[in-house]
Amino acid sequence: MKSSPFPYVIITTLLLITVTIMATLNFSFTWVFYLTVIGQIAVVLMVYKTLKEKYTTNKTFEHYYQDHPIEPFKYEQE
Repeated sequence: MKSSPFPYVIITTLLLITVTIMATLNFSFTWVFYLTVIGQIAVVLMVYKTLKEKYTTNKTFEHYYQDHPIEPFKYEQE
């Protein structure tokens, strides 16, 4: 089974949103502090897993952007 970095991204995002909400609602400093430290560790882990993913593609620079045509836009004056 292939590992995906998306669960790490989702968990880290939810964790840091939770920290923000808890800080806004004046939760205890210790809870906010420890969740912030855990969030920072989660960010490092997320970045590591994302960058180390074995992702390959057969696309090259010649493919350009898939949602834009390769031909230049022609503007005609009236």
